Amino acid sequence: MTTFTIGETDFLLDGEPFQVISGTLHYFRIHPEHWADRIRTAKAMGLNTIETYVAWNAHEPVRGEWDATGWNDLGRFLDLVAAEGLHAIVRPGPYICAEWHNGGLPVWLTSTPGIGLRRSEPQYLAAVTEYLERVYEIVAPRQIDRGGTVVLVQIENEYGAYGSDKDYLRELVRVTRDAGITVPLTTVDQPMPWMLENGSLPELHLTGSFGSRSAERLETLREHQPTGPLMCSEFWDGWFDWWGSIHHTTDPAASAHDLDVLLAAGASVNIYMVHGGTNFGTTNGANDKGRFDPIVTSYDYDAPIDEAGHPTAKFHAFRDVIAKYAPVPEVAPRARPDAPTFDVALSGEGDWMPASSGAVSDDPATFEELGYLGPLVRYDVDLPAFDGRAVLAFAEVRDLAWVHVDGVPVGRLSRTLHERALAVPEGTRLTVLVEDQGRVNYGHRLGEAKGLIGGATLDGAPLTGWTATPVDLASAAGTGAGTTGRSLLRGTFDLDAPADLFLDTAAWGKGFAFVNGFFLGRYWRSVPQRTLYVPAPVLRAGANEIVVLELEQAVEPVVRFVAQPSLGQLEE
Repeated sequence: MTTFTIGETDFLLDGEPFQVISGTLHYFRIHPEHWADRIRTAKAMGLNTIETYVAWNAHEPVRGEWDATGWNDLGRFLDLVAAEGLHAIVRPGPYICAEWHNGGLPVWLTSTPGIGLRRSEPQYLAAVTEYLERVYEIVAPRQIDRGGTVVLVQIENEYGAYGSDKDYLRELVRVTRDAGITVPLTTVDQPMPWMLENGSLPELHLTGSFGSRSAERLETLREHQPTGPLMCSEFWDGWFDWWGSIHHTTDPAASAHDLDVLLAAGASVNIYMVHGGTNFGTTNGANDKGRFDPIVTSYDYDAPIDEAGHPTAKFHAFRDVIAKYAPVPEVAPRARPDAPTFDVALSGEGDWMPASSGAVSDDPATFEELGYLGPLVRYDVDLPAFDGRAVLAFAEVRDLAWVHVDGVPVGRLSRTLHERALAVPEGTRLTVLVEDQGRVNYGHRLGEAKGLIGGATLDGAPLTGWTATPVDLASAAGTGAGTTGRSLLRGTFDLDAPADLFLDTAAWGKGFAFVNGFFLGRYWRSVPQRTLYVPAPVLRAGANEIVVLELEQAVEPVVRFVAQPSLGQLEE
């Protein structure tokens, strides 16, 4: 039996000191047919371990409908890690942050009346227990002391930045141990004294999350973890992007230097991210620290392995550093080749929004009240008589709303810009299309409702009698049917063989793109992201179809596939 334990100064693999050199891959952000390739490329950088979060809301978007197949086949992912001779670290949360929608927590959970998130509240603990037991059914038989590959399991995630409920942490440990997890348990927090003190327990091994000033961070961590191995279990080698900002990058040499300091100190490390992947569909999260900032579709993260799975300058810089402390494979993978380039004409098929339907209520129903997990809801209400113009106001718009009177666009309201009112002309019918741009993944806004919040007024008087109609994007993409909205664009193209593609969205406004029915994600003329990654496995030799659901206005009805990704302007 192979053992992995915590010694006085080191991790011990069968009793011998072992330095963990790990990198994060999120299976839920990578096409399953690419898992093996991404793992193998990470190994070529010199890693001996792969780490992943588990996204609860990917596995159980609807309560009681657990799915661990296909994209959610965590067991297969861990088996592929083992097949490459690598160890694995599993971080099941239940909260993961990760710039992933709702921080990984299911909407049905966070919208439960009276629930107490991330603390020892009975409703929450009951649901979390059921979730963790299902995850550990997959993880437990794959632990290293049972012939598998898993060497560490993390309890919660950066909890010290959120709360300090020690009873909650103890309950997570109990559930974990009772489910048969025998490998060492860790926690992670930024190396700030109050976070480290709040976020762990004496029986859990503290690790840190940081991306610079390695020596200083390790010193702080050692003050709170007097014995055992030092570990940075989130070494931030890049950063994420949000709409309206730049494409964030870090200098490869500077990041490599900080990695060198970590490894030279004998510390173990998990590189976050070694390969970021993509927020396919509408899985992106958002941050709100006074300004709502939804995350873009790409999760390239300026990682050593880019969004399409190829090594970057940072890959080679990190590989050179790792080679000073551990063996690395002799052959490194090739740089990214140019993708095929061609244009595809699109035919407009008219409006794609559904007709208004559903029960009438005084105030607009939230997405949660509708039990709807998609990104768009259409709201309609009859307007009272008035002369000229009147001020339409909402308590809050979450997150972006297009306002129409009698089918004519009259304006847009943006949560990011703190807009909640505009003047509307007289008419008979008001239609408001609202987009959930991404659920907040960090802090105390987890689980907030989406839609038109808190009712509406017209010149200060309550505006009541609303219908709320969820928009089924998959149905809209397939049919193009409907009575109001923007445009559906459709085109076909032939390929000799499947290949990764980069879809240029510069000719479009804002909306969603599908290829062969696969939901690539959101696009927006707002900076920074200009291309969407199309993974080869969603394509086929012969005819392929692209569908674009445009919310605003396409400048040209054309698709351009380009040779290289364009993720935005860099900071100068």
